[in-house]
Amino acid sequence: MKLITAIVKPPKLEDVRSALVNIGIEGMTTSEVSGFGRQKGHTEIYRGAEYEISFVPKVKIEVAVTNEQVEAVIEAITSSAGTGNIGDGKIFVIDLGETVRIRTGETGEDAL
Repeated sequence: MKLITAIVKPPKLEDVRSALVNIGIEGMTTSEVSGFGRQKGHTEIYRGAEYEISFVPKVKIEVAVTNEQVEAVIEAITSSAGTGNIGDGKIFVIDLGETVRIRTGETGEDAL
């Protein structure tokens, strides 16, 4: 089992959700986050004054999947969230040692 974490632009969240549902992913968790990478923020002008915005708003998506689903999920996220521009985001894949569904007590892949 793997935990896939993707950091994407907020306007791309619905596209990513639709792409994941289309490949059979039944659940995901999202969080509003902010950060910076190579783009290092940006500047904005508000009421005539220029402000440097160091942290850019992003959405963090977390999906727990079986090992067999990993490549399809990565492809779905990259194709739906990618624009070819700086700041498209990143995907991280982490091994999951155990998963437990609280309601039923199911464990492992049955809990996904």
